[in-house]
Formats: sequence, C-alpha cells, structure tokens
Amino acid sequence: MSSEYVPGLEGIVAARTEISLVDGANGQLVYRGYVIADLAEEMSFEEVAHLLWHGRLPNRAELDALTRELASSRTLTPAATKTIEALPADTDPMDVLRSVVSVQGVEHKLEKPTIPLAIHATASFPTILAGFYRRAQGFEPVKPRADLGHAANYLYMLNGKESPPELVRALDTYLVLLADHGMNASTFTARVIASTDSDLASCLVGAIGALKGPAHGGAPSAVMDQLEQIGTADKAEHWMREARKQKVRFMGFGHRVYRTYDPRAKILKAMCKRLNPTFYELASKVEETALEILHEEHPERPQATNVEFYSAGVLQAIGLPKQYFPPTFAVSRVAGWSAHILEQASHNRLIRPQSEYIGPEPRKPVPLAER
Repeated sequence: MSSEYVPGLEGIVAARTEISLVDGANGQLVYRGYVIADLAEEMSFEEVAHLLWHGRLPNRAELDALTRELASSRTLTPAATKTIEALPADTDPMDVLRSVVSVQGVEHKLEKPTIPLAIHATASFPTILAGFYRRAQGFEPVKPRADLGHAANYLYMLNGKESPPELVRALDTYLVLLADHGMNASTFTARVIASTDSDLASCLVGAIGALKGPAHGGAPSAVMDQLEQIGTADKAEHWMREARKQKVRFMGFGHRVYRTYDPRAKILKAMCKRLNPTFYELASKVEETALEILHEEHPERPQATNVEFYSAGVLQAIGLPKQYFPPTFAVSRVAGWSAHILEQASHNRLIRPQSEYIGPEPRKPVPLAER
C-alpha cells in the first residue's frame, strides 16, 4: 500500500470528534456547536468544562454539582505535596506541573479515564502551580477555598488574597478561550497515549510535555520577551525591520490552521486594551508593523495575529509572572485534553501511522575482524 508523506501530518485527518471545530478559512472556533465568542461572553469555565465533558451546557443543579466536585478535588496527595517541596525554587513551572501531575496520578494507577478523574485533574492544576509559586517566593502555600470559583480560587492561592472581580472575570474568559482547540499538538499527544489504553495521568503528562515546547504553549512568554526588547511604540518599526534582516521570527503571528485573524485574539485584544493600556499601546503598534512587514515579504501568504499575542498582555494584567503563562494555558486546556482522552477511549483504535523508510538498502554486516 502506497501512501504520501506529509510533513507534520498537515491536512491529515487523524480523528473524528464532536468536541471542537477549528475553521481556519473563516476564522471560527466552535465548542460542541457553540461559537467561542458567545461562550466567552456568557459562560464560566466550569460551564464550558461541563460542555466539553458531557456534550451539553449544564442546568443549575448540574453546574452546582460540578462546582462542588471541583472544589472538593483541589487538595493534593501527600506525595504530590512532598514533590513540590523537594523541587528547586528555580524549576520551570511547566516541569513542576508535569512532575506533580505524574506523582498525583499514581493514586489512580491504571484506572480507565472517567469524568470524575478528569474533574480531579482539572481541580488540581491550580493547586500545584500556586503551591510551587508560593514556596518559590518564600511563602507558605495557601489552602484552596471551596467558596470560590475555579478562576477566583487560582488567583487567591497565588496571591494569598482575593482578586478584584474584573481580574477574576478576565482569567475566567481566558480559561474559556483556551479550553480546547481541535487536534493541536498537545491534544494529539494525549489522544495517541489514550489510544494505548493508558491512564489519564499518563495522557496528561504527555500533553503537558507537548505544550511546554516554544512552538506551542510557550509563545505568550516569548511575545513578552520580544516586546520587552522593543521597549516603546516609537522604536517598534526600526527594531522589527532590523530583526527581520537577522531572520528573527515575530512572535504571536501566523497559525498552522487559521488563515484569518484568530477569533480568540480578537476577544483578548479588547480585554487587553481595557485591562492593560500600557501594554496595549506598544503591542498594537508592534502588531500593525508586524503585519505590514509580513505582508511585504509574502503577500501571497496570509499572516494574522494569533491567540498568544494578546494573551501575554491579559495574563500580565491579571498579575501572573510570564513564566506562569504556559502552565496557566494548561490550567485551561486540561478540560479539552481530558474531553479528548475520554472521547478516544470511548471508541478506541490504537493510533499507529506508518513511516517512510529512506535509509540504505538491506546489506550484510561485516565482522569486526574483517573491517
């Protein structure tokens, strides 16, 4: 059987899913039939997580039950807590998350992925990150509060105090926007592992490893680094044109699927303008200049702003250090990852693509004495 080699599997359909649609041509993202802009404006992360896991938005009783279950699942196992305490203070938070999720998952051994386990994992991510952040700063971890929602509790555990409602709502919206995105690299990784009948924790550890890569979840931090190098809006064009002479990549632009403006970026841009005007002043000038230069270089290739660009400004306004941008992405995406793991497990077939061998033709080995 002959097959065509496609680098990066671009355009290859590897799964049928009811979870999300990424319409790159029209710049649209849909979760189980709902357009992302409508969900981001009206729904909480808890409601969207229920939608991803169950296929429908919850009624009041279902939402209350999920909120209680998330709140009761935030405490870490003793082994997970000891792991956080043992890690050096300068450990990359993504490495912390990957390691502690693995330790936390030992409790469930090789149990088949279920929604209760997905809820437990989703609830634990903020506790892991906030606990490590507090210890790295020289403070005691803050215990989770059952009376706070998912976003509010994350910020409370990080800061040791409740955050203003506007910032809680901003984080909640961010979590909704990033909760799922089709067959991205980390989701594909999770589904591949799930296809081997492995456990939920193993699938999530693999997904975190994929998200850690700078070509995936690390981009918002890189956006911040680049903006810090540029400094001010009046320096943007000179810096960027000089950077292109050195083949420096503009961070936060272009997408593997979208050929128009990322619909999530539109929402984040408006949030950034409201919450972080200083950042927005520089970022909007950089965006304008970057798109102009990219069009000059490749007028035939559509390039638009992606979700990472204004994520950086929103997360900074919320008060997160830039090294916590990628793991906060994971705090959101764990809902989508677990939904895909459950879907894969529900009608599983081992994911096992072929490879094209381009090595030497078969030959006889020469004994060492004759060489």
